[in-house]
Amino acid sequence: MQIEVREIPVLREELHVGRLSSGLTVFVLPRPGFHKKYASFATHYGSVDNCFVPPGGRRVCVPDGIAHFLEHTLFEKENGNASDWFSELGASSNAYTSYLLTTYLFSCTDRFEACLDILLNFVLEPYFSPANIEKERGIIEQELLMYDDMPDRRVILALLEALYHEHPVRVDIGGTVQSIREVTAELLTACYDTFYHPENMSLVVLGDVEPVRVIEQVAENVDRRGFAKRGAIERIFPAEPPQVRERRVEIEMTASRPRLALGFKELPEAAPGRGQLRERLLMGLVLRSLFGRSSPLYSALYEDGLIDDSFYSYYESSPTYGHTLVGGETDDPDKLLDRLQSGIAEHVDRGIDADEFERLRRAYLGRFLDNFNSLEQVAASFLSHHVRGSWLFDTFELVESLTVEEANDRLQRHFASENFSVAILRPKG
Repeated sequence: MQIEVREIPVLREELHVGRLSSGLTVFVLPRPGFHKKYASFATHYGSVDNCFVPPGGRRVCVPDGIAHFLEHTLFEKENGNASDWFSELGASSNAYTSYLLTTYLFSCTDRFEACLDILLNFVLEPYFSPANIEKERGIIEQELLMYDDMPDRRVILALLEALYHEHPVRVDIGGTVQSIREVTAELLTACYDTFYHPENMSLVVLGDVEPVRVIEQVAENVDRRGFAKRGAIERIFPAEPPQVRERRVEIEMTASRPRLALGFKELPEAAPGRGQLRERLLMGLVLRSLFGRSSPLYSALYEDGLIDDSFYSYYESSPTYGHTLVGGETDDPDKLLDRLQSGIAEHVDRGIDADEFERLRRAYLGRFLDNFNSLEQVAASFLSHHVRGSWLFDTFELVESLTVEEANDRLQRHFASENFSVAILRPKG
């Protein structure tokens, strides 16, 4: 076991990094005086990882939604449910699956060491009984049917299907009712054995804890299990054309109001890790300039009643996909689409001036620092960066290095007309 202490000058704090013989990396950010303690145990395994070659193995392709199915199943054990064990200790627990990660977490105010052992034990000791698999299949089917009744979710999924030809980011993280019916104990085991190896996992702990003691406890729990390092997983993705699949899609469903979702697609050009982090930070500033609540376009659309507080804009990327999504509820989606397109075109022509860019940069850094008051936010952000091969604490330095010229170049390239698709949801009748 190796422990490294890394200075975080912008926070005046120290991050303790433990690298275990099993391959697991443990990050501990002590926060003396904090009442709450928080831990997130994550595997670099998300909904897009449907085709892969395990270390030393052969190509495996599995049904959509299996990563999320596995997340559900791990809580169920022969002698109970892990959520109940956390509750008995007064802790709160949860889990989530994203495109790139599956994360298990808890927060507590005391009995931290006991909670940490529960977290490690239930994630690293799977129990795939036929009865539990069928039980979770039924629960997930109900979840998916419930999601089908959510207009906001439906319109975004329709947009992703329009943007992407083949990439699995176009598929709901939970899969489909049909795909999860194809999940078997054998497939769950194959995915678990591939992705739930400590070499593919990381643990983040924050709060008033003693870092060396935490890392030693984790090492004692994990390394005794006899994991041996085994090499990288090969993740296989279909060839994705740069152009969008469909320019416009419309759907109908029972809803109180129409929805509009506008998307801009790109295939990543920057090198994974620090290079793509720089691109994501740049896009964050560009989106604030275009759609932020203090932007002229947002103000005009809001004053004209075309958008409300449901309006959103965000950029999502990984080493294999990238897109911006913009939209929300509106009484007139066609008029909103026209105004968004003309507003984006005008902004591209006008560009971002140096004074505005500096204001955006300062505001971004202020929000970035504010997020460190939340243990949950820090853990989620840290893992999101780590799985993409980047370092959360490089953010401050990288934002400082961005230039208005880069922002305007990004603005023009990303919002080119050939990159765009739109999805409109209209209420039935």
